[in-house]
Amino acid sequence: MMSSVTDARGRGLHDLRISVTDRCNFRCVYCMPKEIFGRDYAFMPREELLSFEEITRLARVAAAHGVQKIRLTGGEPLLRKGLPDLVAMLAEVRTPAGEALDLAVTTNGSALGFLAKDLTNAGLKRVTVSLDSLDEATFQAMNDINFPVQRILDGLDAAQEAGLGPIKINMVVKKGQNDHDVVSMARHFKGTPFILRFIEYMDVGTTNGWQLGEVVPSAEIVARINAELPLEEVAPNYSGETSQRWRYRDGGGEIGVISSVTQSFCHSCSRARISVDGKLYTCLFASTGHDLRELMRDGCSDTELSEAMANIWRERTDRYSELRSLNTARGTGAKKIEMSYIGG
Repeated sequence: MMSSVTDARGRGLHDLRISVTDRCNFRCVYCMPKEIFGRDYAFMPREELLSFEEITRLARVAAAHGVQKIRLTGGEPLLRKGLPDLVAMLAEVRTPAGEALDLAVTTNGSALGFLAKDLTNAGLKRVTVSLDSLDEATFQAMNDINFPVQRILDGLDAAQEAGLGPIKINMVVKKGQNDHDVVSMARHFKGTPFILRFIEYMDVGTTNGWQLGEVVPSAEIVARINAELPLEEVAPNYSGETSQRWRYRDGGGEIGVISSVTQSFCHSCSRARISVDGKLYTCLFASTGHDLRELMRDGCSDTELSEAMANIWRERTDRYSELRSLNTARGTGAKKIEMSYIGG
């Protein structure tokens, strides 16, 4: 993959994640805990959110700089009214080589049963669904709103039927909360079209009370599964892939592990993130962003917007996970932006 812009460490810009809403109907304990995001929490007014036209403009500029993949996130992106219309607009964006962008959505799956077909028809290619347990009590304790597992499973089936594959399922593993479900999750999705990925519990933001002792290392997750369902490692699909791939030796599919705590992948990170109100962040663990919405609403030209985005990336030096791993601690202790605002 070629990029027209590289950062201070030689990393190209290939992936852009755009948050389309700061709202979510779940209150997952590792992302939007209810004690912080309660009934009186003030979410952003609609006029502060990027419009679909502004998002599409940013996507065009990013594509000119080498971005080939765009993932829509949140909050819960399916809560954004008219999301299939945005997908249709982004589906018209082309890279300098004339190729369409790889469009994906990360969702909690609660509305997939209603929207999967419309999203596919609009041009969405893939979907990733967050699912932290199949056990009803554990799952509802994690989402903290008593949402039933079956609704998520129905949404997965609807997405598969609509052609949004290969569908990935993300399980955030938190010690003492859902790590006992690792093998049962693997067993359930083995032999299905779905790719299950296990994510180490991360210190994103400052509201989830993250502690290093609550992290289950990916190596331990792989060992647990391998003891019952033998695995072998698989080469990555592409350079910079965050997920380490493992397949079942009997041909029953594959799993992935994302190890941003115990095995940093900062050296190959090619991702930028745009928040719901148009700030560009060059790291998931950033504390500040660069306001592109203000530039656009002040009437900047496409050339000026392009130069601003390129200059931000060229100055990028981020390697938060490497530093955290070196210190085996919480990093600098600086306030970090919340995942519900910046997207995962």
